[in-house]
Amino acid sequence: MKYTIYSILISALLVLPLSAQKTYTIKMATVAPEGSSWMKEMRNFEKEIKELTNDRISFKVYANAVQGGEKDVLRKMKLGQLDSGTFTGVGLGEIVPEVRILDLPFLFRNSAEVDYVYTNLFDEFQQRFIEKGFFLVGWAEVGFIYLFTNTPVSCVADFKDVKMWLWKGDPLAKAAFDAMNISSIPLDITDVHTSLQTGLIDGVYISPYGVLALQWFTKTRYVLDYPLTNSVGAVLMTTRKLNSLSEDLREILIEKTKENMREIVLTSRKENLESLKVLQEAGLELVPVKNQAALDEIDNTGKIVREKLVGKLYSQELLDKVLTLLEEYRSNHGS
Repeated sequence: MKYTIYSILISALLVLPLSAQKTYTIKMATVAPEGSSWMKEMRNFEKEIKELTNDRISFKVYANAVQGGEKDVLRKMKLGQLDSGTFTGVGLGEIVPEVRILDLPFLFRNSAEVDYVYTNLFDEFQQRFIEKGFFLVGWAEVGFIYLFTNTPVSCVADFKDVKMWLWKGDPLAKAAFDAMNISSIPLDITDVHTSLQTGLIDGVYISPYGVLALQWFTKTRYVLDYPLTNSVGAVLMTTRKLNSLSEDLREILIEKTKENMREIVLTSRKENLESLKVLQEAGLELVPVKNQAALDEIDNTGKIVREKLVGKLYSQELLDKVLTLLEEYRSNHGS
């Protein structure tokens, strides 16, 4: 009979006296709301891990951003108050600035390109995070990000009438908006909804699913039908916590978490596509790019931002590597 590695490990665990089987609780924080697809997947994952480890690993998940924003979660992880968290590029960039290269505007054309680049760079970025005391468990991308506004935008010039939200402390978004001459107002993500209500801002950038979940869409009327970027996301765990686990449990946790993250990514992509349809049914108007000249201007803006951030967020060598991977994929797949 052929046994899987998991059945062998579990069998070995079961023959140990219960008193010798140390148990572990992993405290994890996320901004995802309870009841969201992400949390549903996480709850299923919790059960699977408990079964695979004979109840030796359990999770205590803090949803709904109750532990604060991404910087708050990072600070608590460094202090040992939390063990793990989910992050967008903004939080990831606080640890490894170079990872923001995956958030560059107008870089990816489709999800297949995203997968190709992410897969080829995973080991390199994982090592960079380990050097900073964090383990990159797996990518959990937010997905393609769109611009939601209260006035129609079909070219760069149209942004002159928009008061755009800028994620406070995000150098990449600031560089992109500066290159497009977009007036932006820095705010923490927790202040965005109120600011939309008061009229402090009338434009945001977020995934279609995110704008629905956070109810920001109720304060906007238009969506530019051209994604700003594909937003990177990931689950991190402190190396301190990971190394405290026995080797057998560590192997199970790493392997199964990476698998779970992939399922979440695929679910997220599906939901983002469905959310775009729901938004249109709710009355938001999808605005196409004005013409080819406007499209060329948008794409050129992406190139300007890429070069502008060399030496600030990442090296020319890393940018060349990403662009080479993209060219390699496009040459082989005709995209």
